[in-house]
Amino acid sequence: MNKRYWITIATISTVFAIGIIVYYAYIQLIQMRPSVVPPPIAKHTFKVKEIYPTKVAGREWFIDMANPQADKLFDPDSPISKEADGSWKVGDKGDGNSNEDKVRMKVPTPEGESEWKNVEITGYVKVLWADSPSDHVDWYTRGGRHSSSAPCEGSALKGWISVDGTVSWIKEIWHTGGYTKARDRHKAIESILNRWIGWKVIIYNIDNNTAVKMESYIDDNDNNNWRKVSETVDNGGWFARSSDEEFYSAGCGRPKDYVMTNSGPLVTFRSDNMIWDFADLSVREVQPPS
Repeated sequence: MNKRYWITIATISTVFAIGIIVYYAYIQLIQMRPSVVPPPIAKHTFKVKEIYPTKVAGREWFIDMANPQADKLFDPDSPISKEADGSWKVGDKGDGNSNEDKVRMKVPTPEGESEWKNVEITGYVKVLWADSPSDHVDWYTRGGRHSSSAPCEGSALKGWISVDGTVSWIKEIWHTGGYTKARDRHKAIESILNRWIGWKVIIYNIDNNTAVKMESYIDDNDNNNWRKVSETVDNGGWFARSSDEEFYSAGCGRPKDYVMTNSGPLVTFRSDNMIWDFADLSVREVQPPS
């Protein structure tokens, strides 16, 4: 009886010891094995269509969707956060029910290079929240920083698309007293709320740099099929809506219908009172059509 007892005890002890050894060996193996990081999700698998070819030796900028600020050039100027589909959110304060008032995501001209001028500006947008159906996203260029301390730097040609699907163009001759009324304003598509659309703004000089052609395009179904929805030409007569007293108070030395054939150091992706996801932003110096 005593012999059987001790044999049983020895067997149990051996099995227990082997179990302990196997367990710790497994833990060691898990710790040594490199962690598996899932590949990043791409918002789009297609290469975004270009309307006009890039200028020979022209500059191109494409956002790094894995890390937008990796190039040290893109300046979101707002908190951004990555979404599950690989896109990025902007305009959210983080409390779930309010927004950051102003979004001004900028792509500056690299030091020592020529400023942005004839450009094709592209981005995909999904508006998650807006204060009003008339709130809009707009891509703009042909100026620098917009600040009351340097009003003449704040010039811009702006291609707008509102939440309700209305498109238009605005010229800002100086910030903030040089705004014009909207041009070619009309409803182009249904509401863009809670769905992806592509928005493309193209600005280039014509007529020996005496006038500016502006075109905007929509990818309404998020499938890389682009349709022109607006175009206008500024060759004079597009006046600031402010009074003469206000307009000339800035001392910019520009006429009230200044044709903005100049270049500018910044391209900006903008909104007010909105929360939105974005993907595949780009800016290219294009070769204008003959």
